[in-house]
Amino acid sequence: MLAGISADYYLRLERGRDRNPSPQVLMSIGRVLCLDDEHMTHLLSLVVGAPRPRRARHRAETVPDGALTLLDGLVQPAFIEGRYFDILAANNLARTLSPGLDVGGNQLRDFFLDAAQQDLYPEWEAMTECFIAALRQAIGADIEDPRFIELTGELSLASATFRRLWARHEVRAQRGTTIRFNHPQVGELALHRERLAISGTDGQSLVIYHPDAGSRDAEKLSILASAGLPTRQPRRRAQPEAIPRPENHR
Repeated sequence: MLAGISADYYLRLERGRDRNPSPQVLMSIGRVLCLDDEHMTHLLSLVVGAPRPRRARHRAETVPDGALTLLDGLVQPAFIEGRYFDILAANNLARTLSPGLDVGGNQLRDFFLDAAQQDLYPEWEAMTECFIAALRQAIGADIEDPRFIELTGELSLASATFRRLWARHEVRAQRGTTIRFNHPQVGELALHRERLAISGTDGQSLVIYHPDAGSRDAEKLSILASAGLPTRQPRRRAQPEAIPRPENHR
């Protein structure tokens, strides 16, 4: 009776026999479970509010031209990610910092399935926990999104670690933090990560890595920037493969 509801009613909720509890009931249960604000908001979003939209198919995400222009002008490693951590655009220094930060990659997938990415991030296990909690917070009640189903389905089948962490139901928004790298060219490297929401999009963010000014990390990043100068025009967006034309025979 700690939440002001009977044990029988709580049992019906737990077993899914009552799927329309009031916000007051949910908030009472949340207080008893000592949920923080993010978890409470997530709990309410699963039950309360407008009906979930039905999605027929996954639509390719388009990055606004203004965000691409901003990305081009940054001297720090930077990239644009989608709602599910897909890499939609990246500058050359970001790709030099991590080959996984290229168009078409997915950070969440790489952390669980790519051994090279795991070697690059010595704290990758803690990072996976953060990404999963952020994914659950981002998806909310929109569990019919085809991209969400595709990504979580693939990882559930391929990774026992993902299944274990996903079953925790943790919810947490990503914030600015320090990311540590074990880079094959410059060794240990610590960079601050900032994530800036891109207005007018469905969850796209501009992610920027930057060092402390005048630090050894700043020197190492400069070395990477010099070593990673492009020899060709970098590709920012996935382009359809060109269909070869038959040669003219004379």
